[in-house]
Amino acid sequence: MKPLFSSGLIGLGLLCLGGSAQAFDYGNAIKGVLEKNKVNAAAPATPANAAASNSGAGVSSLTSSEMNSGLKEALSRGAEMAVAQLGQKDGFFGNAAMKIPLPPMLQKGEKLMRAAGMGQQADDLVLSMNRAAEAAVPEAKTLLVDAVKSMTLQDAKGILTGGETSATDFFRSKTEASLTKRFLPIVKATTDKSGLAQQYNSYAGMATKFGVSKKGQNTVEDYVTKQSLDRLYKLVGEQERTIRANPLQAGSDLLKKVFGAVAK
Repeated sequence: MKPLFSSGLIGLGLLCLGGSAQAFDYGNAIKGVLEKNKVNAAAPATPANAAASNSGAGVSSLTSSEMNSGLKEALSRGAEMAVAQLGQKDGFFGNAAMKIPLPPMLQKGEKLMRAAGMGQQADDLVLSMNRAAEAAVPEAKTLLVDAVKSMTLQDAKGILTGGETSATDFFRSKTEASLTKRFLPIVKATTDKSGLAQQYNSYAGMATKFGVSKKGQNTVEDYVTKQSLDRLYKLVGEQERTIRANPLQAGSDLLKKVFGAVAK
């Protein structure tokens, strides 16, 4: 990717357009946005804990082996589907529902950016963020599979009779911290190529010191990693909901039997 800024456009400002009395100082504009607007952290996913009141009898008819194997099959299927869908070119960028937008602080100043002639730079950053997410997602497969293998019979019963995304919540609790560590360097390697990302990071770091944004969300790579994982778990959850809602169309006799028992 070609550098987005000449050597003269350095320092903390995102852009200083020179050459006339009407020159636009974008750095000061963004700084003003940062000082006036706080970036709220995305609320962590809350594990579903409502169990179906009529599921006990159906589940009690299952053997421990059936319950464990059926749930592991469902988890594996959901993980593989999500990784395959997102971990390819345009898995994020080409899907409007999955596409990662500019970070909130840049969204607040996007109109100003485009008015200042920075529209292409903003578009390039969005592309690089989504390409970074697509490159990182395949790293999730091994950890998700390992989480399935680590599931105990007690875990299985609680997940099976839990809420509509209880299996996905189990996945998240077991893998999110490790996946964050794996995703960050991959995402950073891609987003660092964007001059706008680098200057955003400088401003966001200042915002953290001023209390305008929260620690842990002060770089583009932090933001992209969080957005990537949110979307990954969302797809796993959608697959889980589909199986629970239509167990007879789940695709295998074992899944039909196990999730059909929960619906009884």
